[in-house]
Amino acid sequence: MLRVERNDRIELITLDRPERRNALDHESILELIDEQERVASASLDEVRAVVLTGAPPAFCAGADLTGVEEGRFATDLARMLHGFSSLRVPVIASIDGPALGAGTQLVVACDLRIATPDSVLGVPAAKLGLVVDHWTVRRVASEFSASIARAMLVAAETYTAADLHRTGGIHRLGGLDDALDWAGRLSMLAPLTMHAHKVALESESIGVDAEFESLRTEAWASADAGEGRTAFLDKRRPAFTGR
Repeated sequence: MLRVERNDRIELITLDRPERRNALDHESILELIDEQERVASASLDEVRAVVLTGAPPAFCAGADLTGVEEGRFATDLARMLHGFSSLRVPVIASIDGPALGAGTQLVVACDLRIATPDSVLGVPAAKLGLVVDHWTVRRVASEFSASIARAMLVAAETYTAADLHRTGGIHRLGGLDDALDWAGRLSMLAPLTMHAHKVALESESIGVDAEFESLRTEAWASADAGEGRTAFLDKRRPAFTGR
């Protein structure tokens, strides 16, 4: 079950299954996909940033494995994780409590991460006899470092947010209010720039990425680019519109 609130162009998505420590069942995954589609279809005047969090006492304790088998669940889980990384607006994970297994997958699917220091992250698949998909392996390695990924995936080690903050995997330490404040600051930045940079970061191509180059050209020719330069010269905050 999800709770969704929208205020000042910030979309707050809360995983709300506290009795299951916000473990992801198939229904929750499909709800998240539906919400991603609503955000994707919203205008930049409506949504400029997304914050993903979990109702206490956890961010997300993993996948709800009751009745789950490899197949449709795994396919939809992958689709949902990729959905966050493909949104044109930045997505912040606000972590307070355990984020294990699918919870860590959600965390690394987000662009930015803020967490309370004692929150615990890890991928204990080796304790369950399961194997995560290749995307998760690559993503954990790229966001947390190859060394930490080996410990998480091979040895089922867990790390606190404070540990990961020291290595850069968690960008900031703080709670939900801090995440919402950060999202508000992001909502003032140039949306075309953020979108283009997200596409470039997601690209697996070593050479020139056509989609990124198209977005880059669009951003340089946009009214926002002119507004940014004018505001800089006028020594004022720019008012970006995404156009």
